[in-house]
Amino acid sequence: MEKPTGTLFITATPIGNLEDISLRALRVLKDVDVIACEDTRRTLKLLNAHRIQKRLISYYQPREGQKIPLILEILKEGKNVALVSDAGTPGLSDPGFKLIREVIKAGLNVVPIPGASAAAAALSAAGLPTDRFLFLGFPPPKREAARKMLQALKGEKATLVFYLPTRKITEFLFLLDEVLGNRPVVIARELTKVHEEFIRGEARELRSRLEKRILKGESTVLVQGNK
Repeated sequence: MEKPTGTLFITATPIGNLEDISLRALRVLKDVDVIACEDTRRTLKLLNAHRIQKRLISYYQPREGQKIPLILEILKEGKNVALVSDAGTPGLSDPGFKLIREVIKAGLNVVPIPGASAAAAALSAAGLPTDRFLFLGFPPPKREAARKMLQALKGEKATLVFYLPTRKITEFLFLLDEVLGNRPVVIARELTKVHEEFIRGEARELRSRLEKRILKGESTVLVQGNK
C-alpha cells in the first residue's frame, strides 16, 4: 500500500498586528510537522504570541533552492509543512514561488490558507478604484529600469499597486510625475501597526510634502490608472 504524502500549506501571517491571523491559520501552524519560514526570529515571535512550538526550517531568498529538496523529502515522508513569510501571504513579493512550483511538479498537495495582504489592505481603504488593479510588487532598484517600467504602464487603466521602502518614496514620486503625470497617489505606510498612516494627494504635491519628513518602515503605494 502506497504511503500517503504530506501537504504544503501556504499560510498567510500578519503584516503587523499579531491579531491579524485566522483561526484556521493558527490551527494549521499547530498541526503541521514543520514550518518553513523566511526568518526564524520573526516567525518565533508570532508562534510565541500564540503559544505554538514547532520545528522551523529557514527558507529565504536568494537561497531558496538549497532547501527545496529537504522540504520535498519531508512531504514525501507523509509529513505536513506550513510555508510562511515574514509578513503577509507567501509568494507575493516574498519567497515561495520556486518551492510551490516544485511541489506541484512532484505531484504533491498544495493548499492555500488565506489571510493578510498589504496590497489588499491598502486597496480596501485607499479610496482609489478597485474594480481593476495591477499588482507590481517592488519596482526595479535602479532609476532607469524603474523609469522604463513606468513608461510601459502609461496606458494602463487599472490602479497600480507597488511595494516600496518608505525611504525611496520621494524619488519614486518624482519618477511617477515625470513619466505618468501628476496623478492621484495613496501611500499606505506601516499598515496595521501603531503608526499606520494613509497619505493621499497628487504625485507632485506629495513629493514636496514628504521631502520635509523622515519616514521609516515599509509602504504600499497606489497610483490611479490612466483615465
